[in-house]
Amino acid sequence: MKNKNILIKSLFTLTIAGFLSGCQSELEKINQNPNEATQAQPDYLLANSIKSNADVILGSDAYMETTTLFIQHWAKIQYTDVDKYTVSLTNIQNIWTNLYAQGLNDYAEIIKIGKNTNNPNYQAVGLILQSWSFQLLTDLYGDIPYSQALKIGESITPKYDAQKDVYLGLLNDLKKASDLIDLNGNPIKGDLVYNGSLAKWKKFANSLRLRIALRIADRDPQTAKTVIAELAANRSALIAGNDEIAQLIYLSSPNQNPVAKDRETRDDYRVSKSVIDKLIELKDPRLPVFANKTVDPTPNSYVGVTNGLPADSASKLGLSRTSKLGDYFTAPSSPAVFLSYSEVLFNLAEAAQRGFIADDAATLYKQAITASLRQFKVSEGDITTYLAQPSIAYNASNYKKSIGDQKWLALFSQGQEAFAEFRRLDYPALKPAYAGVLSGQFPVRLTYPTGEQALNLNNYKAAVANQGADKLTTKLWFDVN
Repeated sequence: MKNKNILIKSLFTLTIAGFLSGCQSELEKINQNPNEATQAQPDYLLANSIKSNADVILGSDAYMETTTLFIQHWAKIQYTDVDKYTVSLTNIQNIWTNLYAQGLNDYAEIIKIGKNTNNPNYQAVGLILQSWSFQLLTDLYGDIPYSQALKIGESITPKYDAQKDVYLGLLNDLKKASDLIDLNGNPIKGDLVYNGSLAKWKKFANSLRLRIALRIADRDPQTAKTVIAELAANRSALIAGNDEIAQLIYLSSPNQNPVAKDRETRDDYRVSKSVIDKLIELKDPRLPVFANKTVDPTPNSYVGVTNGLPADSASKLGLSRTSKLGDYFTAPSSPAVFLSYSEVLFNLAEAAQRGFIADDAATLYKQAITASLRQFKVSEGDITTYLAQPSIAYNASNYKKSIGDQKWLALFSQGQEAFAEFRRLDYPALKPAYAGVLSGQFPVRLTYPTGEQALNLNNYKAAVANQGADKLTTKLWFDVN
């Protein structure tokens, strides 16, 4: 009897388990949305990830409230604390979170889809954009999670890779991406940068390798020379004109340029005095592109604001007697530039001066300035006049000054890249913020977000031990001077 009861209970349990399992299965079916995709569409994913990263590089966190002020392209006329290097912890956290949790995760999924669908072109484009995102992160923070960063199934607390290893890894990743591209293979959709032109994506990958190779040139000149010599052997494989610039051209609201959106409700930024004074000094025809004339008449028509003024001093300058950002940059469709033709030429000029390639540095330098002026729609006559000035002549004995000054102007809308090159070349010769809080020093990195200390403490500590104190003034590996 006892055995019979056990048997009955067992059968009852199995019956109930089967019933519940069936119910669960039916509930899962009922709860499925027949109109919702169960697998990410690569074209939608690619378009969204490109837009989200473009919004980061022109947004408040990584651009308006940090790098564009550090590099003295813009200045604050109100709410000036951030212009004195009191950096918001929220800004720091947002950059990290948005690049890792949004862009990089999307690019990893695009790479995966490319592999699973036997479409190496999606795989390549995902890898190129992933490399660009990692480059932005390491340029800003230094040592970062890289090799384990996107392997959430293996580690939710990824280690920080040394900056040198990140750059070397990115050089390899970009070479792989360039080699993966099949110009005659399956097309890609959702491409807001090159509208599906795989040849241009290949050029972007190679031009990004050129950028990173120069980034390590002061630390690892042999690797830099090897990579650059390989790239320069086939110039047609690099971005070769302003029509090949890697950029996202925005649309009208609600998909407008983040700067345009910001200007709809705020008026607390002005063009820095450092930029306007340099443009006036050089009789630079980009002045009316970069800045607007003052609303109230002033002797020079263009008046910049000194970076890092106390709030009351900035206010006394007057909103109508200082120059706002030029209309080119506040237009809804103004582009987010990832990598320009002028930058490629400046990089080749520096490579030639360093002896990495057998070209004339002065010629490439002039070509780079010309490309920048054309990018900003300067007339050919004004370009000729500008280049003829002795003040623009290339100085081989101090090439970092010649290239650094002009590159700083050419990168006017690219705060993160301008900040990296300012640290690497040590030009232009800027003065720190007037009332800066860093004892007369510039910021040379961003501190790690507080979220890392809470969620990845051991690896955070290891990174700080390797790199140095977690301060704005701790130099990164690539910044040797």
